[in-house]
Amino acid sequence: MIEVISKTFTYDITMYLLGGAWMVVELSAIIVVLSLFFGLILALLRSYERFILGRLAGIYIEIFRNTPNLMWVLICYVYAPMPTAFSRCVFAFVLFTSAVMAEIIRGGLNSISKGQFEAARSQGFNFVQALCYIILPQTFQNITPTLLSQVITVVKDTSFLSMVAMAELMFRSRNVLSLLPRYTGQSVGIAQVAVIFGFAALVYFVINFSLSCLVRTIQRRRQAKMACVDAQAGKSASA
Repeated sequence: MIEVISKTFTYDITMYLLGGAWMVVELSAIIVVLSLFFGLILALLRSYERFILGRLAGIYIEIFRNTPNLMWVLICYVYAPMPTAFSRCVFAFVLFTSAVMAEIIRGGLNSISKGQFEAARSQGFNFVQALCYIILPQTFQNITPTLLSQVITVVKDTSFLSMVAMAELMFRSRNVLSLLPRYTGQSVGIAQVAVIFGFAALVYFVINFSLSCLVRTIQRRRQAKMACVDAQAGKSASA
């Protein structure tokens, strides 16, 4: 197996695969940032706008949240009016992921007591100020683990883009296997397939495991903070 690894992972092949790994990170970061922005707008419209815009936001969310992401990748790759394949793929993912993010954020908004708005108004805050300074900080604190779980899903789902010849990690892994006989002079066997896709699996695992550790760290800190607040409240009540 060591011989197979040394013959397979030449400098050129390794750099080629690492380029695919970097594209996974780049795609995921852009998709998550844009999806959070548009998801927040959709969630606010659906939660607080009860007329046309709120209903349109609800329709949008239900359509995209209940249809396959891969379907939109294929549609947008062919029909989206974008100049590059990269932008069309990002557009497709943002269409889908923003709907999912919107429902996560809306769930966080619904978890905040409506009395928070009343308390904010009593202190002189208007609706926008109450949202920005009181409601949204608490919302994102509550939904951070769920949002990071969705980020992990986005990272894994970027593998769909290999279906439209986007040169991300899975596409490059398959491409390496098809070109490997030209480099090694030998036919591709089970060992080569295992090594190449094992490397791809390791990259996805490292990225997603790091995010999972981040989720657990945030949860532990939040639980410790809540325990500290409860302890202080108990001391104040006993005093």
